[in-house]
Amino acid sequence: MFTGIVTDIGEILELEQRGDLRARIGTSYDVGSIELGASIACDGCCLTVIATGSEPKNWFDVEISAESQAKTNIGGRGNDASGGWQVGQKINLERALKVGDELGGHIVSGHVDGVAEIVAMVDEGDSTRFTFRAPEALAKYIAPKGSVALNGTSLTVNEVEGATFGVNIIPHTKQVTNWGHAKAGDRINLEIDTLARYVARLQEWNA
Repeated sequence: MFTGIVTDIGEILELEQRGDLRARIGTSYDVGSIELGASIACDGCCLTVIATGSEPKNWFDVEISAESQAKTNIGGRGNDASGGWQVGQKINLERALKVGDELGGHIVSGHVDGVAEIVAMVDEGDSTRFTFRAPEALAKYIAPKGSVALNGTSLTVNEVEGATFGVNIIPHTKQVTNWGHAKAGDRINLEIDTLARYVARLQEWNA
């Protein structure tokens, strides 16, 4: 379980296909405090740590199944692997929530529901207004002033029109996450709010 408050910007150091995809991710975390089997949200995708090390910099390894690659921006678009993760890419990291930690965002599972696309970016003062296009099947779960997790970042929805929605990203968020490197056309991991999912399910039952 996570909160959508990014605590490190990691770097993809290595990628190797071994049946599943294995990724080595550089981090500023103290890897001595990361146990094997621990969960870390990597651009919003909950992944399990299978190895750690500190040479030439702190790193941890994760394995990513074909299912996770297909459902997230890790594996690219369709058969185009070039659209997925690349060595040198910066990704948002968050370690799993501990009892007693501050819940600064919203409850995030790390189970990505689908991939949204950045369709527009407009600077408004020092902040940037992002417009995203969500998959049609997920659009009904996104509501104005509701929460979404985008690349693992807890964000508030400003407006919704059909399958498109907008969020405002402030300078601090761009500085401490990989949103400062975002550009139109990027594919973004989207996790809808669990509460929105259950409200929609209840409405279906009561219809």
